[in-house]
Amino acid sequence: MPKKETILGVDVSNETYDSLVKQLFHYINEGKQSFIVAVNPEKIMKAKADDHLRELINSADYQIPDGVGVLIASKLKGGDIRDRITGIDLMMELVKEAANQGKSIFLYGAKPGVADKAMEELLRQFPNLKIAGVIHGYKKEQIEIIEEINNSQADILFVAMGSPRQEEWIRENRSKLNVKVLQGVGGSFDVLSGSIKRAPAGFRKFGLEWLYRLILEPSRWKRQLALPKFLIMVLKNKK
Repeated sequence: MPKKETILGVDVSNETYDSLVKQLFHYINEGKQSFIVAVNPEKIMKAKADDHLRELINSADYQIPDGVGVLIASKLKGGDIRDRITGIDLMMELVKEAANQGKSIFLYGAKPGVADKAMEELLRQFPNLKIAGVIHGYKKEQIEIIEEINNSQADILFVAMGSPRQEEWIRENRSKLNVKVLQGVGGSFDVLSGSIKRAPAGFRKFGLEWLYRLILEPSRWKRQLALPKFLIMVLKNKK
């Protein structure tokens, strides 16, 4: 069973990349389905004020701590979460293991052409990877989308629609899908396709992507106030 802590009413998984990938592929082989959602301080703050969003996040099997603020909050509460797991890096770990184990993936979402470029980049990095299919996020026929994903016999589905829209779509359709792992991956296809540049490795290593984005876009400073507000709220709700 996944190990979890609760921060301001939101479940957060306490796993490492290795333990999480191991569990997910075990469940794939067992024929069990897993739903993954990424959480960060901003999303937790929104969920605290939005019962529907909180219930949506908590309905997932894994809520990965995609934000250094979540790790700080866990420490303030006396918790044990020490490993930050970003959505795109978990996606790449799953892709790597899928290539190793002969499992297949499906890419759904983003603007027309973006997922195709992401597929090309994944195949460049992992030539043995099985990509069962690609559908851009602007296709409207939901029944056809479900059928195409199921007919592909993919094991893992990555959905790139932005949050919480992608999680809403996954929860609404997971019972209709035969895939075993469903992960909302936000802008990951854009990064893989080269449309969006990730923060340099040095910033990512220390969880400072927010600082890199702030340097590029100083107008984001108001959004960054969410982190100190979040930590103050955590301290007030320690008990």
